[in-house]
Amino acid sequence: MNRVDKERVLLGRKNVSSGVQSSFISLTSTLGAQVSSENAAIAQGLKKQSPELLDSLIELYQHRLLRYLLFLTGKREVAEDLFQETWMRVLLRGAQYNGKARFDTWLFTIARNLVIDLSRKRVLASLDEMGEGKEDERPFEVAMSGPSPLEQFQSRENCAEVGEVLLKLEPSYREVLVLRFYEELSLEEIATVTRAPLSTVKSRLYRGLAALKPEMEQLRSSRSFAEVGI
Repeated sequence: MNRVDKERVLLGRKNVSSGVQSSFISLTSTLGAQVSSENAAIAQGLKKQSPELLDSLIELYQHRLLRYLLFLTGKREVAEDLFQETWMRVLLRGAQYNGKARFDTWLFTIARNLVIDLSRKRVLASLDEMGEGKEDERPFEVAMSGPSPLEQFQSRENCAEVGEVLLKLEPSYREVLVLRFYEELSLEEIATVTRAPLSTVKSRLYRGLAALKPEMEQLRSSRSFAEVGI
């Protein structure tokens, strides 16, 4: 291949790379605009207290919200009561949602605040206080290549087993894991929901992942012994 042909190939590669990058940026921009438009529509509907919109939101988010509350409280009856109260807050305080953030982030924030309020009324520690004295806020990284421990177990184990293990973790770790891997919130959005610094969210996530694996292995081991009658 002569010098001219090589330059043509390199130019072609650059054009392809530039085209792919432009397409990606365009797609990202389109998706972002669509989400912003949906958030704005939700904000307008909530300000008008539209019953049709509320019904649609409940249908869309009911499973995710109840799952989040179940992991936070560990009790179905309490979670179901808070589930109803959360939607009442959405209806009554809908005008406070301005559409700048994702609706699910705002929804989970309301639910979390209700859990904390209930804990205080029952003279229990809040979610943050439960981990006080146990949590080291220094940076903590878990070297991972490929899927996280939670993602690996989700692909190999049933949801009931994963849920059982998560309930054994410290509440602050459990909450971040649920928001990140079940609800697929970004770290920044989790920081908004939990009102914690981003560095704290990262620390809780890494430490939660580190604590998850031995708990899961212990559960599997104990069940294996039970199956063989040991």
